[in-house]
Amino acid sequence: MASIKQAFVLGAGLGTRLRPLTDDLPKPLVPIFQKPLITFGLDHLIDIGIGKFLINTHRLPQAFGEAFPQDNYAGVNLKFVNEPVLLETGGGIKNLEADLGREPFITYSGDVLTDIRLQPLVEEHFNRGNDVTLALRKTGLGSAIAFRENRIVDISNRYGIPGEYDFANIAVWNPSVFGRIPPKQKISFIPVLGDWISQGGKIGGIVLEKGRWFNLGSRAEYFEVHRAIADKGWRPAHVKAPEWWAPVHPSAVVDPSARISGCSVIGKDCRVGAGAVLDDTILWPGAQIASKSELVGCIVRARKTVTGIHRNIDI
Repeated sequence: MASIKQAFVLGAGLGTRLRPLTDDLPKPLVPIFQKPLITFGLDHLIDIGIGKFLINTHRLPQAFGEAFPQDNYAGVNLKFVNEPVLLETGGGIKNLEADLGREPFITYSGDVLTDIRLQPLVEEHFNRGNDVTLALRKTGLGSAIAFRENRIVDISNRYGIPGEYDFANIAVWNPSVFGRIPPKQKISFIPVLGDWISQGGKIGGIVLEKGRWFNLGSRAEYFEVHRAIADKGWRPAHVKAPEWWAPVHPSAVVDPSARISGCSVIGKDCRVGAGAVLDDTILWPGAQIASKSELVGCIVRARKTVTGIHRNIDI
């Protein structure tokens, strides 16, 4: 069985679409129930044998150090590489050339949440001798990739061939890509692949429509993930952490007279006072809800204190 041992997890995005939730926390560290978003991707990759992680950062790099104080997750070492100037996907890959060396690697967006099977992507890459292999699906967000007979023949309509698939933010790369990316430049992987296609590169793909795939580009999508977990029992098989889907963290203190309903989540070290009402409200770690407060459809960021009545806002 084909295997890959190293991964580049993209953690340097600005998270602009999810603001103000990402004002003081990078998007990959936003909590999903009782787990940071990026750890779902790490679990996914560990499940197929990844033993080396490189994670790029940009905004608030110290937050990653706080989330992973030993630079370790589930017994696997993590190396964080900060980009003071954001390099985008292509530039980020080039920036890690010395760390990734001459072995194939997988890239995985740190703000995607999915349970699609990764092993078929790896098998497709090696079985067809591809230079690059992209995971594809119809996400409803875009259709920039033209895919014909196991090959990507156009991307972003560069050659006038209509696309029908979107990139699922996961790909396998051969180290030959490093020679095609200029050093120390901000560049997307899209023009790199576009040029490679025209020069005979073996740019492949595999359609992975089975399983759930969440982009988390808005607060509505953030709530959608929580409802899939709370109401539909979605549990990615690769996530081994016990009780990560608990609606109330064991360290939280909730007054017995408080009323909790709907898709509500109470994070680590939260406090909910007497007579408080939480309906479809998510509390990030350390949030403090005063007695007799009422929150409906709200997200309360980490360590914030809330009093009064609030509807459908981020605090």
